[in-house]
Amino acid sequence: MALALTVCGIVVALVVIGLFVFGLRRRLIQRSGGTFDCSLRWDAPQEDDTAGKGWAYGVARYNGDRVEWYRVFSYSPRPRRVLERSAIEVVGRRLPDGEEELALLSDAVVLACLHRGTRLELAMSEDALTGFLAWLEAAPPGQRVNVA
Repeated sequence: MALALTVCGIVVALVVIGLFVFGLRRRLIQRSGGTFDCSLRWDAPQEDDTAGKGWAYGVARYNGDRVEWYRVFSYSPRPRRVLERSAIEVVGRRLPDGEEELALLSDAVVLACLHRGTRLELAMSEDALTGFLAWLEAAPPGQRVNVA
């Protein structure tokens, strides 16, 4: 009986520590500011495929001429993807359709992009989209930027 209680106590302590580290990571990502909720679908299918598969929920952070994207459900202190401003080409935007409405946040707008030849989609709120497009357009002189 004592062994079972000890094991249960250890399991509960590990879960509490894991949740604390999970929250601490999110706080550290957001401490420098310039973050927004952003779902990402890397290597996205063609425009007519809105099956809702492949989306990962995350937090994006502006860092100079880059946007660093972190998975929400991860303990990694490093960004999962890094998007350089000079390599992002906006192809179009749309509202979530079909099963995507269930996979994304309720007020999300999907932005289709190309990054170094890879098709990707970012889903973010209307306010975050306005900020993201303004960040893209604010590129230094001489830097090629393509915003649809």
